[in-house]
Amino acid sequence: MKKFLKVVGWIVAVLVAAFLVVPFLIPFESSGTQTYRDAAGADAEFVQAGGIDVHVERRDYTGDCGCDAPLIVLMHGFGASTYSWRDVLDPLSEFGEVIAYDRPAFGFTERPTEWSGTNPYGFDGNFAILDDLISKFGSGRDVVLVGHSAGGQLAAEYARLNPTSVSSLVLVDPAILTTGGTPNGLDWLWGVPQIDRLGPILVGGIASSGMDLLSESYADQSKLTEAVIAGYRAPLTVTGWEEGFWNFSTAPRTNDLADNLDDVWMPVLLITGDADTVVPTADTVALNSMFPDSRLVIVENAGHLPQEEKPSDFMAAITVHWKELAR
Repeated sequence: MKKFLKVVGWIVAVLVAAFLVVPFLIPFESSGTQTYRDAAGADAEFVQAGGIDVHVERRDYTGDCGCDAPLIVLMHGFGASTYSWRDVLDPLSEFGEVIAYDRPAFGFTERPTEWSGTNPYGFDGNFAILDDLISKFGSGRDVVLVGHSAGGQLAAEYARLNPTSVSSLVLVDPAILTTGGTPNGLDWLWGVPQIDRLGPILVGGIASSGMDLLSESYADQSKLTEAVIAGYRAPLTVTGWEEGFWNFSTAPRTNDLADNLDDVWMPVLLITGDADTVVPTADTVALNSMFPDSRLVIVENAGHLPQEEKPSDFMAAITVHWKELAR
């Protein structure tokens, strides 16, 4: 028995030593080969917001209201970018000045690996970006936040905490009642140096699993063309995208939104696809009775990305309810 316990002890010691040392011996090289600016293209626009270089797409107001048109801010969901708004950027400009931006870790926005102060990948870092964008482009005007999926959760929480900065919300399949992220109680793992070292290597698989999520997001697979897939995969050419995604995955995103929806008192338009399985359609329907001032539009034959699958129906919902959003 003593010999057996001694062998077990040696095995445990070897395993512990391997865990402590081996992660630092594994080389890591990003699959990306371009800077974020080069990957975005020569004509891409960037602004400084939240202390980082943020990729944006803007459209000037094209309407004729004879008023100081609002600023419409588009906030994409998990794994997406400004690309997910490509079919509604121009139509939305008839209602106000439009700005879509890439959230940190996604699209072509800078992916810092070090920072002092606020973590740019967490909720507070994202709020700092919104503060700066609203200050730069929307000062003195009404601001309408349009958030999709995880971007919808972020938009609603920002509005709850900054009610005087936001006049109304459009939440598209918002990930509020159904959310992702780390299970409660496991956040401490990300502080272990060995885990942190392995993180960027482990998340490299998102390049393939992300395509599974994109496929699930479309109800009509015929609309998920090679061009669309290429548009979603383009940011994976950025050097260090894995580190950025790991930093996002481990960033603090704790919030109290789901328990305080009655504090979001501004007008809210909820839009969901009737075949959404990523954020179940029933979740968005339920939210309609939880916000104090909301209305609901269900887009038929659409999944988790109604602004992509049914852009005309999406814009019809905006048109019908615009007076309530802009009142």
